[in-house]
Amino acid sequence: MSFNENLKSLIKSKKSHLCIGLDVDETKLPQSVLSSDEPILAFNQQIIKYTEDIAVVFKLNLAFYEAMGEKGYRILQETLSMIPKDVLTVADAKRGDISNSSSMYAKAIFEDLGFDAVTVNPYMGFDSVEPFLKDQEKGVFILVLTSNEGSSDFQQIESADGIPMFLEVAKKISKWNGNDNIGMVLGATHPEELESAVKAAPKLSVLIPGVGKQGGEVKRVKAAFKDSEQGPYIVNSSRGIIYASSGEDFASEAREAAKELRDELN
Repeated sequence: MSFNENLKSLIKSKKSHLCIGLDVDETKLPQSVLSSDEPILAFNQQIIKYTEDIAVVFKLNLAFYEAMGEKGYRILQETLSMIPKDVLTVADAKRGDISNSSSMYAKAIFEDLGFDAVTVNPYMGFDSVEPFLKDQEKGVFILVLTSNEGSSDFQQIESADGIPMFLEVAKKISKWNGNDNIGMVLGATHPEELESAVKAAPKLSVLIPGVGKQGGEVKRVKAAFKDSEQGPYIVNSSRGIIYASSGEDFASEAREAAKELRDELN
């Protein structure tokens, strides 16, 4: 089964479009876990335990773990081992380099760490993305239009024909989707552009950051996915869920926040 087929099946069976970002900052951890030997691991364990039946995907931004060096890599591996098989994992790594380097990145993320999917930067072209695409069961979410303010610096520059770069990227990567494992990263902070990208590449799956703290609106996201033939989509929330409470009830409050977003998406 291809990654996109698997994602679509899980969304249907779990009745959820929710992706939870385990982007853990040790300075924001609740006091109740700080006394444990591994505070971040204890925090992740509780968040996973309380939300695994609601989430379709857990997304881990590698920067938060790599910043801790060897310790962070071990915490990353142990966190991944806690995630049940009916929840997919995305390495938010935004990799993209010449092909031999990308081959090594793909090996590290898919074979060593065992992630189900990765985020990739397409700026260097097809040969920098191709190594990630070889296994149809592994997903590749390609940056098309991101949610940050600086996304307009390059991604929305228009060609002489008046076509913005992000749409050119969406159309181009659709042609690379021979294994049905490509997705787009589209920020919820650009609702009109998100809708146009989905129309330009309707068969691709979509990972949507930017809802909640960054200002993206769920109703605008849902408006872009009215066609049942469109690829599957997941909406990511990190801070809005995992830091829903700073007290001892952090895990149960994370669950409530996750349920609220899932139900709003449904």
